[in-house]
Amino acid sequence: MTDQSIPEARIPAAPETREGVAVPADRKGISRRRLLGTAGTTGLVLGAAGSAVGYAAAPSGATPLASVGEGRAMFHGKHQPGITQGLPARGHLVAFDLAPGAGRKEAAALLRRWSETARRLMAGEPSADGDTDVARDAGPSSLTVTFGFGHSFFERTGMEEQRPVALDPLPDFSSDHLDKARSNGDLWVQIGAHDALVAFHALRAVQKDAGSAARVRWQMNGFNRTPGATVRPMTARNLMGQVDGTRNPKPADPDFDQRIFVPENGEPAWMANGSYAVVRRIRMLLDDWEKLAVKEQEAVIGRRKSDGAPLSGGTETSEMDLEKTDSRGNLVVPINAHARITRPDQNGGAAMLRRPLSYHDGIDADGVPDAGLLFICWQADPLRGFVPVQRKLDRGDALTPYLRHEASGLFAVPGGAAEGEYVGQRLLEG
Repeated sequence: MTDQSIPEARIPAAPETREGVAVPADRKGISRRRLLGTAGTTGLVLGAAGSAVGYAAAPSGATPLASVGEGRAMFHGKHQPGITQGLPARGHLVAFDLAPGAGRKEAAALLRRWSETARRLMAGEPSADGDTDVARDAGPSSLTVTFGFGHSFFERTGMEEQRPVALDPLPDFSSDHLDKARSNGDLWVQIGAHDALVAFHALRAVQKDAGSAARVRWQMNGFNRTPGATVRPMTARNLMGQVDGTRNPKPADPDFDQRIFVPENGEPAWMANGSYAVVRRIRMLLDDWEKLAVKEQEAVIGRRKSDGAPLSGGTETSEMDLEKTDSRGNLVVPINAHARITRPDQNGGAAMLRRPLSYHDGIDADGVPDAGLLFICWQADPLRGFVPVQRKLDRGDALTPYLRHEASGLFAVPGGAAEGEYVGQRLLEG
C-alpha cells in the first residue's frame, strides 16, 4: 500500500464524459411507483442497425431504474480501459497460461475473441456466442476489461525478441511469502464494474472464450465501496479502516502520462501508450492490527484515521510537514511512517497509479480472516515506479509487520485498440 489514491467514482448532476466513461445525468425524485412502472416496461432494445444496445435499456421517455447501471466506459481508445477510471465496486483478476501446443496464432485468435467480447459487454450488449443472461437486467455499470502479457508469454509464443526489458522479473523482497501457483502467468485479465453480476458475467465470458487455447492459472476477487454510498465522493478506505492513498497521481497532473504510460515513441513500439501493471495479493494481519490503539495505528501510517489528514495537521490534502516536531522534540510524522516512506519526494520521484481492490476469502480454521488488498499499480516502467518504493518499504516501514505479500505478478498492458483492431494486435501481427 502506498500513500496514493483514486477518488471514489460519483454520479454527477449533469451529463458528462470523464476519463473515457460516459456518465448519465442524475435522476432525482424518482418515486417507488415510477420505478416499479419502469421495471415493468424495460426490455431489450434494438439499435438502428438491429443489434442489441443494452440489457436494460428503457423505452423512449421512460425513467431508467438507476443511473449507476448506465455508466459506460469506452473499449476503443488511446489507452485500455480500467487504468484511469475510478475504483470499481467489484473486480476480478484472472491469469491464464497458454495450453500445451498453443502459440502465437492461437494467442492472436484468443485476443481477437476477448477484445470483441469486452467491446460488446462494455457497451451493455450480450456476448456474441452463448450469452448466459447473468447481466440481462443490468446496464454496462461502468464495466472495464483490461488485458496484459506476462514474462512467460513471449517464450511460449516464440517472441522473446519482442519482450520488453521492463518486464524482467521483480526482485525478491523481505516481506514476500509468495505462492508461485498464484503468481505471474502468460496472460492477465482485469475486470471491474459497479455491479457484481455484471463483473461476474464478464469473468465467465472471458473464461469461456479461452476455450482450448488457455487455461486459468489463478483467479482473485475483490471489492470497493459502491459509488453513492457516501454523502460526497471520498477517498476509499481499506480493510484496516485507513483512508488509503491520498496522493495518487491524477490525469490532470502535467507529468501524469510520462509517469504512467509508455510514450508513443517508446520501446518496444507495440507498447506505445501502454502501461505496466504490478499485481500483489497483500494479506492484512487484521487481528494484530486491531490490537493497536487508534493513536498507534495513526503513528504507523502517519495520517489520522478519521479523515486521512497528515499528523502534522490540516486536512487530507494538506502537504505533510516532515520536519514538524512535538513539545519533546519528536517528529510528529514518525521516521518510519508508511505515508512518509512512500512519498515520491522520498523515493527519487518514483510514483505509480494505484487502483486496488480489497478482498476477503473467508476465515481460517483458527478464526483468522483471510483478507487484505489486491494491490494493482500502473507505471511507465516498474523499475522507476514500484521497485524503488517497495525496496524502501522493505528497509523499515512501520506497516510491514502487519502485512504479508502472498502473490505477485508483473504484466505488460499494451495501448488501447483502435476501431476494428484487437488488443495486442501490433505485437501479435507486427
